[in-house]
Amino acid sequence: MQARQESLRSSKAFQDLARQDAEELMAEELEKLLITAPKETKEKSAKEFNQFQELFSRFLHETDNLIDWSKIRPPPDNTIIPYNMLSVPDNNKAAIKALLDKLVVIKLNGGLGTSMGCVGPKSLISVRNELTFLDLTVHLIQKLNQKYGCDVPLVLMNSFNTHEETMKLIKKYEVFNVSIHCFNQSCHPRIQKESLQPVATTMDGGKTEWWYPPGHGDTYQSFYNSGLLDQFLSGGKDVVFISNIDNLGATVDLNILNYIVNPPSGTVEFVMEVTDKTRSDVKGGTLIEYENKIRLLEIAQVPKQHVDEFKSISKFRIFNTNNLWVRMSAIKRLLDAKKMHMEVIINNKSLENGYNVIQLETAVGAAIKNFNGSIGINVPRSRFLPVKKTSDLLLVKSNLYETNDAGALMMSPKRHFASTPFVQLSGPYFWKVHAFNQRFQTIPDILELDHLTVSGDVTFGKDVILKGTVIIIANHGERIDIPAGSFLENKIVSGNLRILDH
Repeated sequence: MQARQESLRSSKAFQDLARQDAEELMAEELEKLLITAPKETKEKSAKEFNQFQELFSRFLHETDNLIDWSKIRPPPDNTIIPYNMLSVPDNNKAAIKALLDKLVVIKLNGGLGTSMGCVGPKSLISVRNELTFLDLTVHLIQKLNQKYGCDVPLVLMNSFNTHEETMKLIKKYEVFNVSIHCFNQSCHPRIQKESLQPVATTMDGGKTEWWYPPGHGDTYQSFYNSGLLDQFLSGGKDVVFISNIDNLGATVDLNILNYIVNPPSGTVEFVMEVTDKTRSDVKGGTLIEYENKIRLLEIAQVPKQHVDEFKSISKFRIFNTNNLWVRMSAIKRLLDAKKMHMEVIINNKSLENGYNVIQLETAVGAAIKNFNGSIGINVPRSRFLPVKKTSDLLLVKSNLYETNDAGALMMSPKRHFASTPFVQLSGPYFWKVHAFNQRFQTIPDILELDHLTVSGDVTFGKDVILKGTVIIIANHGERIDIPAGSFLENKIVSGNLRILDH
């Protein structure tokens, strides 16, 4: 027994030494890289490398990112508030203006449109009436500013992948009544999986694939580093609404803003919008109580034997929409004291040159445990309308949605069900936006659709109506053209066909 204990101690000592060596080697490699940084970016790169080194150290030492399943508790009832229990702010223009004058909107704009076959920033994809995600965002805030005479600024967190193109295109918004600011999230080096050292050899004209933006958890630190956080605080603003730019349901909500500014009791520094989980949301992060704190639980942190339990919609009934409302003064307090802690997410990737690499990331919602009075608000599903694939694009382009007076998308009152249809568009004919657009002369009427599956070489003419469950499958070498004016209700179409009767 004693020999075994000594062996374990020896093994632990060896592991500690290996971690220390890896940390020191990483520090040396980062110094070498910094020497090659262009003069104008050297100071920024030095700050980002310091943040990366801290993340790398935590990755080495926080070896077990899984949680103790036995310590998980449902969040206390008073920490998840139903949206319909929120107080409506005074219907007084001056009072609403006073609320909005405290607000800053940050849209996470670091992603590319690769999941839909696009090479540029995802925010520049046309999603409805020829308007892009960014167009729709700017129009919404402009209408808000015009209606209440306020000055809600829009802040875009770009990445090195999206910054240049975004900066060119935001010039067209100079005539709008919206103050637009941008900052870049950090740029971190990818790590070789075997050696635990950077893939990058230089910062001067190096390959883009050597670097990565470290997840949206970087929002707080990069916002702080940019100087915008202090600038807004000094101007009297104190609440930031953070959301993904591809979530068309993430609009400014006065009831939620009123709750964080004027909570019924105590102080509320962090609000996470959650919504009821469906079978398509089983992998989404959820809120739990863990060691007496409300905390975001992601699937990557769940022990393998409990993954099915995590996916259960009976035990974990809500998930994180990534719509967050946070007190900026609290962000500053935590970052000044270096007390903003988020779990490290390990993202494994394979590069084209054959390298297996690791990206160390954090999630913006994981910061919830650091703030005082953190709560979740269970919002209607309409506030979670992300466009991740062309099947989502079909929904938001269709007559299933209408634009309200504020410019936001709302489900059409002509739809008799609260849920959206299940849509699956399979194969190379549909997954890219360009190919998708060529498949539809006009988007079909889907007001009464429950389920749509389309696979293979299928095209749709103008004014097609789809109802109930419709399955259209063109096998390899076959083609199906749905003619203009076709009416399909509860039909399965396969083979090499044209539908002639309406």
